[in-house]
Amino acid sequence: MFYQGVLTKMATEFSNPIQYYLVFENDFININQLLNKTITMQFVKYQCLNCGLDKPIYRQGFDKQCFFEVPQAADWIMRPELSKAHLGIEDRDLAYEKKAQLQPHIVYLANSSNVKVGVTRKNQVPTRWIDQGAHEAIEIVEVPNRYLAGITEVALKEHVADKTNWRKMLKNDIEDENLVEWRERLKDLIPDEAKDYFIQSNTETNLEFPVFKYPEKPKSLNIIKAQTYTGKLVGIKGQYLIFEDETVFNVRANEGLVVKISV
Repeated sequence: MFYQGVLTKMATEFSNPIQYYLVFENDFININQLLNKTITMQFVKYQCLNCGLDKPIYRQGFDKQCFFEVPQAADWIMRPELSKAHLGIEDRDLAYEKKAQLQPHIVYLANSSNVKVGVTRKNQVPTRWIDQGAHEAIEIVEVPNRYLAGITEVALKEHVADKTNWRKMLKNDIEDENLVEWRERLKDLIPDEAKDYFIQSNTETNLEFPVFKYPEKPKSLNIIKAQTYTGKLVGIKGQYLIFEDETVFNVRANEGLVVKISV
């Protein structure tokens, strides 16, 4: 049995444990059903997520030209404090930017390799936490636009990390933290513009990932360089596939690659 399609971020379902799906144009795979099975992955070609052409992927699933043109890859995506749609100022496509930026956003704390602060659209909770491999998370601020979330994150990341150590996350080298206490400690650091949006009372969300064996020394698979790889799938965490030989494959980092998967 084999499947072929262009890689995009795995779709997820919040359950116990998390359910993962690879969605292709004409098919999908419930990756959980492949656990403890040997699979072969083969690189076929590139397919830019915007233009669809077979051109080397630059970043985020786009070829270089598309990356610097499409609104989905603008600087405000990674740096929400640069959002300007609330001022009616266009970056690349004001209609798209208004739709994406002028909606409720959450500033949260998540613990994957360590406690970090992050921003996501409200409708992406808890998907964003799943993608980061967080085993626990909590919302701390809910604001009406991306800009307010961005300036809140900037203020808080002076006092708490804003990056995940992917190796530590995959090794499951983690410690439980009291995120309610973290939230209360950071409360006074929230910018004045966002203080009224502080979430006074809530509890942390716990997440369980489908992993049978965590790698001690995870090594990342470069499928373009390797061309083909065969291994026994023993876990899924964040956007990573974990194999028995401690090879790990970041699906999201390989968006825009067409692969053939044999089971």
